[in-house]
Amino acid sequence: MNLKTSLSQLRILAIMEGISYLLFALTMPLKYIFEMGMPNKIVGMAHGVLFIAYVLWVYVVGNDRKWSWKKIGISWIASLLPFATFWIDAKYLKPISEQ
Repeated sequence: MNLKTSLSQLRILAIMEGISYLLFALTMPLKYIFEMGMPNKIVGMAHGVLFIAYVLWVYVVGNDRKWSWKKIGISWIASLLPFATFWIDAKYLKPISEQ
């Protein structure tokens, strides 16, 4: 994967954002059951940065590739659902990058 293209960068961001979202499944019990808040703060900060980067990069790539607002909106909504950014990568981003 060539990381020099905005599409490849978006694919990496989508995967990293999805992983950071899923890491909350590990850090939430640490915070609320074992009263260890620091892992959740670290994952929360990383997730916040990745979320903002993903949302911005979806707009950049969507604008460059003339995506419809529906496709951009679906990609944005995917950032709010667990596993959905992985689906976006498989459904929209990977097929485009293989062309």
